[in-house]
Amino acid sequence: MRHNDVVFLISETVEYDDLANAITTESERMVYVNEMSVSMKEFYEAGKKMSAGNVGLRPEKQFEMYSFEYENEEKLKHNDIPFRIIRTAKFGDKIRLICERMIQHGE
Repeated sequence: MRHNDVVFLISETVEYDDLANAITTESERMVYVNEMSVSMKEFYEAGKKMSAGNVGLRPEKQFEMYSFEYENEEKLKHNDIPFRIIRTAKFGDKIRLICERMIQHGE
């Protein structure tokens, strides 16, 4: 199946200035993906794993891409909307990124 959609994977780099203040820089890189619907299983799994780290997860989008292109990014942008990658699932030479929409200031 040909990848027919685009996302921008977002990497963060943290550097420190002379006063030890953290300065975070984001960089984006474009990859081709297939957008997939989020299954009921994803909603069930998100609700079932109610630990401190994932309370209230709301899987909203799922993208499939080649595994070798994924470098453990934690965020992505699709149609200028930012998403947090909440889970990954590997299937052969492909990986699925299960994402929730990030709330932007003013929403």
